[in-house]
Amino acid sequence: MPQTESDRTGLIVEVFTEAFGPLAQADATAIRRKFRKMASDPFAFYRGSAALFYADVRDREDRWADERTARVWIQGDLHAENFGTYMDGEGHLVFDVNDFDEAYLGHFTWDLQRLVASVALMGWTKAVSDEDITGLVQVYLRAYLDQVHHFVDSDRDHEWSLRLANTQGPVKDALLTAQLSTRIDLLDRVTVVEDYDRRFRHAPGVRELEPGERARVERAFAGYLETIPDSKRMGSLTYKLKDAVGKSGFGIGSAGLPAYSLLVEGHTEALENDVVLTMKQGNVAAPSRIVEDARCTSAFLHHGHRTVLSQRALQAHADPWLGWTQVQGVGFVVAEYSPYEADLDWSSLTEPDEMSGVLEQLGRATAKVHCVSDVDDVATPLVDFQVEDAVAGVVRGREDELVEDLTAFALEYSERARADHRLFVDAFRAGKLELDT
Repeated sequence: MPQTESDRTGLIVEVFTEAFGPLAQADATAIRRKFRKMASDPFAFYRGSAALFYADVRDREDRWADERTARVWIQGDLHAENFGTYMDGEGHLVFDVNDFDEAYLGHFTWDLQRLVASVALMGWTKAVSDEDITGLVQVYLRAYLDQVHHFVDSDRDHEWSLRLANTQGPVKDALLTAQLSTRIDLLDRVTVVEDYDRRFRHAPGVRELEPGERARVERAFAGYLETIPDSKRMGSLTYKLKDAVGKSGFGIGSAGLPAYSLLVEGHTEALENDVVLTMKQGNVAAPSRIVEDARCTSAFLHHGHRTVLSQRALQAHADPWLGWTQVQGVGFVVAEYSPYEADLDWSSLTEPDEMSGVLEQLGRATAKVHCVSDVDDVATPLVDFQVEDAVAGVVRGREDELVEDLTAFALEYSERARADHRLFVDAFRAGKLELDT
């Protein structure tokens, strides 16, 4: 890594210009808002700076990466706040990874490094000691390794997930809260019924479409329908498009990306089962900026297609509404806007013993997403081996070494991120990040 603050600032500006410059040209206000959110604290900065993380690990030696473990489906931006609840394709409430915008093929350790560094950084923001942070990181890593070895022995990775029956503490609380949610409540919140039909509410962040744009969205929706696997198709009334609006207000990672909300007829003509979909432009995955593998780049039609294939690989039973499309040649992801999705609230977790139980479960969830994304899934031919066997093969007998390596990385990179946050704020205030000019 660059040694001087001037060099480091230069790298931050260079990486952010490459990653966010095209988005700033399209929507400079959204990127400025993203940067101001990132400026608020070191963890917010870390959440929005995956591209910088990959610039740092590009040339870093990884003794745990071999021909197989260097090309595993990874989530790509695995920090502590990218886990939450969702309803899987079989109707189970699951606590798992819930963001796939940065998913790609890469080193399995990149997910682990990014997660443990986020734990160390979050611990620092809560004034947790380095000794306790070390313990928390190691709880996560030990749980990950234990679950990988379990999958080697049982080979039932597609059947296992964190659910109401096998969770505890805040993770189970999140699932119980999600269980109380309903699609009716969601529909009442974002739509209204007029003249015996349902449409979207006029609200902040909602934009009415001009006729030309509406026609493009309708064509994109028709194209999306062709990408839903036959095995996931629903009843004959489903998929009629009832309304469409422009949408803004997504999270830090999606700032500047065009998005739409779609209202679709449900299983029957009853208004109570209408479905809300999101259609969001896919973005360049941060790991793809450093992975040089022609098999990957040739496998994806566009970034929307890559995001969908990644999610289908990393989730054993993905959203049946998940698909991709294009608007004026640009790739988009389509998925259900589900009432059952909620992130874990870390703000109430302040003590190491409270965080420990959560991180043990996150370690197992991380192992699950890695290990389901392999040869058992015919839709993901890019990974033609059993991930659990590959990971277990490189760590067997050296588990302690892996834990020591990644613990040291967590503490080191947390310190690096805190320093980078300060340099970023100074650079932004000084006008060095006006990417739209």
